[in-house]
Amino acid sequence: MPLTAANAAREILTGLHQLMARRGSAQAKLDMTVDLIAEAMQSEVCSIYLLRESVLELFATHGLNKEAVHVTRLSPGQGLVGTIAAEGRILNLAEASQHPAFAYRPETGEDRFHSFAGVPIIFRERGVGVLAVQHAEPRAYADVEIEALQTVAMVLSELIAGARLVDGVDRRGGQREGMVRLAGLKLVAGMARGAAVFHQPRVVVEHTVADDPELERSRVISAFAKMRTQIENMTREAEFGTAGEHQEILETYKMFAYDEGWVRRINLAIDSGLTAEAAIERVQQRTRARMLEIDDPILKERMHDLEDLSNRLMRIVSGRMGTAAQTGLPGDSVLIARNLGPAELLEYDRRRLKAVVLEEGSLTAHVTIVARAMGVPVIGRVKDIGHIAAEGDCLLVDGNQGSLVVRPTRAVTSAFETRMAMGQKRRAEFAAIRALPPITRDGARATLMVNAGLAEDAGALDATGADGIGLFRTEFQFLVSAALPGRDAQYRLYRQVLDAAGDRPVVFRTVDIGGDKALPYLADVRDEAENPAMGWRALRLSLDRSTLMKAQARALIEAAEGRVLRVMFPMISEPWEYEEARSLFEAQIEWVKARRPGPARVEFGAMLEVPSLAEMLDQLLPRIDFLSIGTNDLTQFLFAADRADPRLAMRYDWLSPAILRFLRRIAREAAGAGVPVRVCGEMGGRPLEAMALMGIGINNFSITPAAVGPVKAMIRSLDAGAVRAKVEALLAKPPRDMRKALTDWAKRHSVALD
Repeated sequence: MPLTAANAAREILTGLHQLMARRGSAQAKLDMTVDLIAEAMQSEVCSIYLLRESVLELFATHGLNKEAVHVTRLSPGQGLVGTIAAEGRILNLAEASQHPAFAYRPETGEDRFHSFAGVPIIFRERGVGVLAVQHAEPRAYADVEIEALQTVAMVLSELIAGARLVDGVDRRGGQREGMVRLAGLKLVAGMARGAAVFHQPRVVVEHTVADDPELERSRVISAFAKMRTQIENMTREAEFGTAGEHQEILETYKMFAYDEGWVRRINLAIDSGLTAEAAIERVQQRTRARMLEIDDPILKERMHDLEDLSNRLMRIVSGRMGTAAQTGLPGDSVLIARNLGPAELLEYDRRRLKAVVLEEGSLTAHVTIVARAMGVPVIGRVKDIGHIAAEGDCLLVDGNQGSLVVRPTRAVTSAFETRMAMGQKRRAEFAAIRALPPITRDGARATLMVNAGLAEDAGALDATGADGIGLFRTEFQFLVSAALPGRDAQYRLYRQVLDAAGDRPVVFRTVDIGGDKALPYLADVRDEAENPAMGWRALRLSLDRSTLMKAQARALIEAAEGRVLRVMFPMISEPWEYEEARSLFEAQIEWVKARRPGPARVEFGAMLEVPSLAEMLDQLLPRIDFLSIGTNDLTQFLFAADRADPRLAMRYDWLSPAILRFLRRIAREAAGAGVPVRVCGEMGGRPLEAMALMGIGINNFSITPAAVGPVKAMIRSLDAGAVRAKVEALLAKPPRDMRKALTDWAKRHSVALD
């Protein structure tokens, strides 16, 4: 055997390169290939098995009986060869017959051979066959021999795919076969059909054999230097500088980026005759094979980090660093990404972006909030979607159910489109009541406002017939900006929103940044807490950075010239925080009015998100004009349940008696003080939950634009007096399943919940 993998692989690759250039059938080339490999590796047996008609077929052999070619067939998972193909792992056995998967095939004449080594033949991340060698003497193969086999298998895959000898491979390469159903976390409701597009497109290795190894090595060295610079820059940015998961990931990234072993393995692959891209892919294939042997979930996650870094290196070395947003979406598309920031999402053409599928993602992520405002369905926590789907695959996304179908059959597509059509019909029904007021059957008037965060979101008022904007998230401007927005930029945004709203009210929430909403350009605004959602954020941060809050106050005051300015402060824990924030605003009002006309009137409100504030309402209510309940944060604080944790996302119900009783107490106390109460959050945007809220006396909602139609339809079918009586009875003696009790009641009383 050759002393190094590089020597053996280089000899074989040179021969293969010559073979590929020759005229002749694919079968003849494979017959010569096994002879070539056997000679170079001094192996008594070399065999190639290819996946055809979902079965592994012996296609060529050196050393086994020639009569077995095209006769010996193994199912994936059957025998040693089938195990390698099914699991994508390497087998290296001194005594093959002792392996539990061993299956003796007498027609091959392999009974005299004891040792066995086999590697998968992979083309564009899909197993298409197996390359195996055997010896009569029992011995384990050296690592250098296995690496040589892997390198050869990679180049061999090109010959096999080019000749279209295997299932599911066409001219564009590794197209996966068959329909796959996947489940994920529901983030943004909606249904969509489109072609799979990767946010960071995978680099396809077009050429495997190098003409000039030294040129390839210099390309890799340059790519490593650039990648390390990027990682160092990322480390210095605030949004990656917080303690916890991001920090751990970056430290892992740095460890891999500077790992000499990784660099050495890529260089060895180049020495064997591979191009820079093929060398990186070859080492990545070995990493994937090792991942299959790891049971530790933490180590597996670290190996995923290495794969991410390999993809980054591949994009650098190939010069393809851009995202799909920069290249443009080809048509109706479903975007696939590990994760996204809100600014990255906004770069895409909204006309062509139909849905987003994330490997990570959470209910509270900024991209989720922005996507909801855009009306783009999103599913998160979809494991291995990057390996299951291929670029261009048809995807059916059901954000209502949190499910995804990859490469659907005609029947599944037809059924999906029927459901989409029914949804469109339902939306048409909502459009028909757009101009009608949200009044119950017994004459109770509700108020339906929308949540917004971008200038274009104001268009939802006319599209939905909403009563106004009940929550304008001013931090969105900060999150999507590369630098801190100045007072002029803020003024222009607020003025634009007020102009678009006309006579309809707009409630501006002061910036809710900090914690998990870190801004890269505010390096000193970092939260080192273990629970950033409960840390230095929102009003706490704004009061600490008074210059930031003063600039926003002045921009809001000047933008509202001659109009009513409505401002509310987020995450108030005690009344003194509200008083301090209001005093800051009032000082800026006096400053502006001394120089130019100011607002006609200013209304101040508070957001109740922290449970402690409920105990101080008697002190707060006389000083506020309105109260908004942020159900998203409030419920997670009440239950000590992080909604970003998928294990807890569905554990604590919004219709829990504890939540409803808590909110009822707030509503009653506010009503007694003559202060209007509004629910801002997802709870109010769900028809059944909104019905329950009306049952405890809350009739004002600020919800997503998409929720206005369903909630209005529910309100117009509801008897407010009847639901109040029912909810009071249920809260007096709570049933085991409050949701079922309310649903059953709604069905009996023909309340529109769909």
